[in-house]
Amino acid sequence: MKFIAECGLNHNGNLDLTYELVRQSSFSGADIVKFQLGWRGGKDEMNHLDKDRLTKIINFAEYMDIQPMFSIFTEEAYELIKEFNLPLLKIASRTLVDDYDLVKKMLDDGNNLIISLGMWEKDEMPFEPNDKIDYLWCISKYPCLIEDLTNFPKDFSRESVTGYSDHTIGIETALLSISRGAKIIEKHFSLDKSDTTIRDHVLSATPEEFKTMVQIGRELHKQVAFGV
Repeated sequence: MKFIAECGLNHNGNLDLTYELVRQSSFSGADIVKFQLGWRGGKDEMNHLDKDRLTKIINFAEYMDIQPMFSIFTEEAYELIKEFNLPLLKIASRTLVDDYDLVKKMLDDGNNLIISLGMWEKDEMPFEPNDKIDYLWCISKYPCLIEDLTNFPKDFSRESVTGYSDHTIGIETALLSISRGAKIIEKHFSLDKSDTTIRDHVLSATPEEFKTMVQIGRELHKQVAFGV
């Protein structure tokens, strides 16, 4: 069972806040802390991470004993992250749809990928399932409402998806997915849900909420694994 603290853009371009997000993700029990790398707007965007800042984030995450991971949005971002030889990379569904060839290149290079399927509308999976890919079920709405979840998997173990990327408000739907067999949970993470700088703050879990989700979720996973 893996829990991903999706900090995304919630660092607001502030390195000190980025460090605190990493620290609190670790304290909250997350296995992985994730940020976004290479947005299409250019290097003047507040979320831009250059090599120096990227190095600092990765080093600090390793110091805090939490695995760093990045969503890769552009070819330039991929070329940058390759230098760090990270064991796992994330693919947002937008990248999957907009730049399929980039994702294929990353797979061909031997990378382990977690791929969200929110914007993928085809019946077949983007790539043949293999041990290099974990797919996440997802609804690409921010926030996602309960009425948007009509096709929520009844049993993740019978689907071609390993886990769930959650955009709902609260932790209940993430826990529901674990009870239905999800083995990877990605949940947005924020230190201040009232922050309006980035839209993702409001649908994020606080450190306290994330810790509760992890504690209950790991117990749920044990019970599901034992067939309770």
